[in-house]
Amino acid sequence: MTLYLLGAGGHCRSVIDVIETIGGHTITGIIGQADEVDTEIMGYSVCGSDADLEKFVSPGSSAFVTVGQIKSAELRQALFEKLLNLDIDIPVLISPHAHLSAHSDVRVGTILMHGSVVNSCAEIGNNCIINSMALVEHDVRVGDHSHIATRTTLNGGVRVGSSCFIGSGSIVKEGVSIGDSVVIGAGSLILKDVPAESFVTGVFNG
Repeated sequence: MTLYLLGAGGHCRSVIDVIETIGGHTITGIIGQADEVDTEIMGYSVCGSDADLEKFVSPGSSAFVTVGQIKSAELRQALFEKLLNLDIDIPVLISPHAHLSAHSDVRVGTILMHGSVVNSCAEIGNNCIINSMALVEHDVRVGDHSHIATRTTLNGGVRVGSSCFIGSGSIVKEGVSIGDSVVIGAGSLILKDVPAESFVTGVFNG
């Protein structure tokens, strides 16, 4: 499968490594910002900017969003929705070094990075990042456009809303619900439900 990548930053580098490890995909080019055009990332050309997207991709072609996400999911979401509107094929990318239960569901545009684990009966939405060494336990639900960062643990039955960022090394207690558009700082311990559009760091006990 030939594949364009949308986003030319650090997350793009990590995605390229996953793609090369999977095999079976040919990266045709990278779409970045205007000042990144004609540069290279790991041997792949940045061939255009977001404004040029429709010059490179057409209905039936394949692309993947490789913009990172911390404070806001807006850019990732906008690019993903643009691909949907253009009728572009958007794969699911699963590292061969990840574990995905046969009894779980992962939707389009999502990537499972090296060492991540998605256990039984979990559901991961569209356009999500399950980053390196993250653990998504049984019966967890993760909404669209959310980023579960490195070494995060979502224990059984956790609910994560859409457009969330759960920072590296965070632990979310079993059964806790996290609302939409929540940002949780690295190393946090989440023991109670978190309201939508909150920023939380450290120990959160309601």
